[in-house]
Amino acid sequence: MSTPFGTVSAEAILEGRATDAYFERTRTTLEHAGKNPHVVAEVTADQFPTGTFEVCTGVADVATLFEGRDVDIDALPDGQLFDGGPVMRIEGSYLEFAELETSLLGFLSQPSGFATAALEARLAAPESLVLSFGARHVHPSIAATVERAALLAGLDGFSHVAAGDILGREAGGTMPHALMFCFGAGNQADAWTAFDEAVPEDVPRIALTDTFWDEKSESLLAAETLGEDLDGVRLDTTGSRRGDFRHIVREVRWELDARGHEDVDIFCSGGLDPESIRNLHDAADGFGVGSHITGADSVDFSLDIVSLEGDPVSKRGKLSGVKEVYRTPDGGHHVALADSDDPAAGEALLEPLIRDGEIVREFDLEDATERCLADAEAVGFGSSID
Repeated sequence: MSTPFGTVSAEAILEGRATDAYFERTRTTLEHAGKNPHVVAEVTADQFPTGTFEVCTGVADVATLFEGRDVDIDALPDGQLFDGGPVMRIEGSYLEFAELETSLLGFLSQPSGFATAALEARLAAPESLVLSFGARHVHPSIAATVERAALLAGLDGFSHVAAGDILGREAGGTMPHALMFCFGAGNQADAWTAFDEAVPEDVPRIALTDTFWDEKSESLLAAETLGEDLDGVRLDTTGSRRGDFRHIVREVRWELDARGHEDVDIFCSGGLDPESIRNLHDAADGFGVGSHITGADSVDFSLDIVSLEGDPVSKRGKLSGVKEVYRTPDGGHHVALADSDDPAAGEALLEPLIRDGEIVREFDLEDATERCLADAEAVGFGSSID
């Protein structure tokens, strides 16, 4: 099915055409042999805890994918952190979902990677404004997936307009270097004045101040030009020109303060990662993070049958039998067989998602964000990236 930008259509995904060819051949073979066993399959990244937590998201898309299929699914809540063991469990006749495995794993793997990276950025500067600026690094068709993952991890906003339409949030951002170029070197004040006159009053007046002159000179000119209307300056200094970026930021802060502009905030962007954010968080007021989120590795989920007609089964290297995962009181992640005794005071994490093909869970982004940040604190996620 052709689409204007060469993307796979929603219809193809729901119909099971967005799959690896060997699943189609598996269906053909099983139907020829008259086999369609009752199975339990689990989605895992690691079999045992490794001490490294990741964020699980994409669950709502999986629910949409499986709606109407005669299966039962249990899954982690959206935004829950995990460390080994299943994040999802599917029970039913195998041919009810054989071709959906490829899309299911994609719905979980990449968004979970985005959200985990965004959480790293969030916790690098917990009290600062942190925005997602990375949609330009991915195919436009998944921009909303990136921005939702960023919001789920606690980021304060994002830049992509169409993603905002989908998510019901207003996109943020003020001006690119292209605007400054259109006015020309020496005419920065004209650019900032025109912006101030043109855009709605509720848009923050954040002047880009690293285009033609050094950051200090342009920041002081912006403060002189817009006066009390100036909310902040943004330093997007190219890596090859940064030198000691922390010193540059502190210098700009000093010179603004020395001239009575203590209320002008400083925002930094351009290739920032958690380490650089931690280095700057006490000198700057906010950060735009892009490639650290969009360049994150996908979580390497796989789907494996662990029970066949009620009997435990597994491939080599995987663990047979239906499992449960728990959050222990000390913030640990515990994996056990589902019919074994619960660990002392452990909280079982897998919850019903699909019953007899019907979605039995509601999804709320704010709830998922609250869950993600609370669970990150409970498991000490921030300490793992220091």
